[in-house]
Amino acid sequence: MQKYVCTACGYIYDPQVGDPDGGIEPGTAFEAIPDDWVCPVCGVGKDMFELTD
Repeated sequence: MQKYVCTACGYIYDPQVGDPDGGIEPGTAFEAIPDDWVCPVCGVGKDMFELTD
């Protein structure tokens, strides 16, 4: 699974970790996260994330 970075603050969403505090279980692909999920650091939407290496 691929990681995505928040272009606003630099937070990296790692699917192996998920976002347990945000209700996203470990192992959840970024594409499978609900559209209303927001960055746990700065609060921007999914549309502000880009694929990272």
